[in-house]
Amino acid sequence: MKLRIDYNNMMRRMLGAEGFSTEELDALAPEVARAAKALKEKRKSGGMDWRDLPHNQAEVVKEITEYANEMKDEFDAFVVLGIGGSALGPAAVQQALNHPYYNELPREKRGGWPKLYIADNVDPERLTYLFETVDITKCLFNVISKSGSTSETMSQFMIIKEILEERLGKEGAGRHIVCTTDSAKGNLITIAKAEGYKIFIIPSGVGGRFSELTPVGLLPAAFCGIDIAGLLEGAAQMDAMCETGDIKQNPAFMFALLQYAGMKKGKNITVMLPYADSLKYISDWFAQLWAESLGKRYDVNGEEVNVGQTPVKALGVTDQHSQVQLYVEGPYDKIVVFLGVDEYRETIKIPKLYEDVPSLGFLGGVTHNDLIKTEQFATEYALTKSGRLNMTLTLPKVTAQTLGQLLYFFEVATAFAGELLNIDAFDQPGVEEGKNATYAMFGRPGYAEKKKELDSAQIKDDKYII
Repeated sequence: MKLRIDYNNMMRRMLGAEGFSTEELDALAPEVARAAKALKEKRKSGGMDWRDLPHNQAEVVKEITEYANEMKDEFDAFVVLGIGGSALGPAAVQQALNHPYYNELPREKRGGWPKLYIADNVDPERLTYLFETVDITKCLFNVISKSGSTSETMSQFMIIKEILEERLGKEGAGRHIVCTTDSAKGNLITIAKAEGYKIFIIPSGVGGRFSELTPVGLLPAAFCGIDIAGLLEGAAQMDAMCETGDIKQNPAFMFALLQYAGMKKGKNITVMLPYADSLKYISDWFAQLWAESLGKRYDVNGEEVNVGQTPVKALGVTDQHSQVQLYVEGPYDKIVVFLGVDEYRETIKIPKLYEDVPSLGFLGGVTHNDLIKTEQFATEYALTKSGRLNMTLTLPKVTAQTLGQLLYFFEVATAFAGELLNIDAFDQPGVEEGKNATYAMFGRPGYAEKKKELDSAQIKDDKYII
């Protein structure tokens, strides 16, 4: 089973003037060759360690699996403390591969695995209400931070550590904490070693938004009974598909090229529109990957370019009733990406009722499977008829293997788009500016100059506040 990409509705033969001709895409061949060469060189030189993850983690999978099986019966819940990719990735995989009401199922229907909670924000209500929902002494807390200085995650950890030690003592609390972090650098590895916490390592060359196939994502998945070896197997299959330099045979390269070509024509918004509830949070995970990697002020030569494409998340058919009106009749500034599946895991049939009511009777005897697929086709048709760029990614079925393909597909596509745009897809200076301002305002040592800058910033005028 493999993911496939259908980009007919990006082409001029389907869309008319708004679409791309074969000649237009062929004319980008020099840029494609340059980008492909750059990616190959970066991988060869060790600059993209995330691309080796599908192939070099047999021992990691073994260790995670053994640890999860050893610990699962002790805890009612596994709680992720992380933010960004450390939260979005585990949420996306859980939603995709497990029951949508997983936490509400009795334990035996969860295969004996604990519930999963993801605490990714520092809204004071978040942890307060979590503590009202779970017995903290029956939770295993997974602290995920490569640097160990992520303010949001580490503040949560500090609060939870204090409560656990008050209730269980220092030694008892330690068994309730597992850390996922760098092997040598940062606060968290130092703390974890000093406290004797269980540790899993994020490879040093893998950044946060590319880390779902490391213990960042594999450990939470394993504690929910997900086949983590299958995820990596699927990623390895996609890696093989993405090795070819022939862009017409390389799905990730083609996806990136079409988005890049769209950006050159002013299509600065990409809408991720899954027609499967299981893939709903893939849109959230993709949004970070795409936005943080490609939204850059400067290119690799230091020239100001202000590039990037805004990702928008939607869900079919839900957002046919909230967003599609804009996509069909609004500005010509979007590319819509459908995420579909050939086979849903369940089938439900609509009974033959109200046959004397024409607006209802036609539904009798068909399945929801037929209905959702038909609505996906109808939305594609409406967009195409209106001259709106759209393409479709299809999974034969949502499994650990095909999900691994999809995750890796988007990662390679993002990296390739970065090369086409001639930017560094692996840094995030815009994010760092906000982090540094936060550190300065709280008086973190080393940020005195940033504090002076903030203190001298222009004060808001009350006349512009109503």
